Amino acid sequence: MSFRRKNQLLAAGVPVSVAVVIAVAYFWFWRQPPANTLVVSGNIEAHQSVLSFKTVQSRLIELPFDEGQWVKEGTLLARVENHDYKQQVAVDEAALIAQERQLALALRNLDAAKRTVASDRADLWEKTIDYRRDEELWANSVIPAQTRDLAKTALKQSRAALLRDQALQAASQESVSVAQANIKSAQQTLKLAQIVLGYTRLYAPFSGVILVRNAELGEDMQPGTPVFTLADLDHVWLRAYINETDIGRIRFGQTALITTDSYPGQKYVGHISMISQNAEFTPKSVETHAERVTLVYRIRIDIENQSHELKPGMPADATIELVSSGSP
Repeated sequence: MSFRRKNQLLAAGVPVSVAVVIAVAYFWFWRQPPANTLVVSGNIEAHQSVLSFKTVQSRLIELPFDEGQWVKEGTLLARVENHDYKQQVAVDEAALIAQERQLALALRNLDAAKRTVASDRADLWEKTIDYRRDEELWANSVIPAQTRDLAKTALKQSRAALLRDQALQAASQESVSVAQANIKSAQQTLKLAQIVLGYTRLYAPFSGVILVRNAELGEDMQPGTPVFTLADLDHVWLRAYINETDIGRIRFGQTALITTDSYPGQKYVGHISMISQNAEFTPKSVETHAERVTLVYRIRIDIENQSHELKPGMPADATIELVSSGSP
């Protein structure tokens, strides 16, 4: 190869070498986080609720939503057959009506008993006057002793009748109390049947996205059998781990910036809401054994997610500006 050819090759290689150096320098100096920051990685998590039917056991006949769909709070998510539960409500309604009629009858009996006692009191008052008058007439020898004795007997009978009817009045009052208690019991039984009937419909307890649908139409649902797993995307967080050497340089409530590969250039504001008090080994999901045996502390970073872009399971990075070890 001629000397000129070698010079041409060297001249061509210089720009390439310079470009490589510049790229490495850019990655190393501009892409690397500053020395006073910490970058942690983890996955987005959210409040999740496993929804199921309570108490009722029936066949699933309505299931309008599937996985990945957004539902608002109070939306009907599923429904099972409710004919037998409706019938139980009807039976309890009839029982309540019967108890109300029983109370009405007891009240009428009590009213009649009160009137009878009032009549007995009037009769006793009259019989008392008659006896006193006959007693005075007999003492003055105006009437024979037999007439006085008949008045005395009538007085005793009137007193006995009053005591008997007062006892009947008390029994009638007790019947009213029993009827009132039976009505309260029937009302509570009906209320329970109505509550159980309401359990045949499953509603969203909060607005969120359906992560898992565990059931299909036609299935016989048992109490507590999962139907949906619902995630609250308004409240998401990043679970991450930091090394033991960095635990003294982060604080509760400290701000963090969250980024994801799904939305390049988009940053989400978060705050450290939990720092574990106990060290643990790095989770097994970390690939290398050397990293797994390192002691780390688990942290949780709550994230503002009004746009609902962040979803459970999504990998994300958090950049935390470290504080000096002596800072409060």
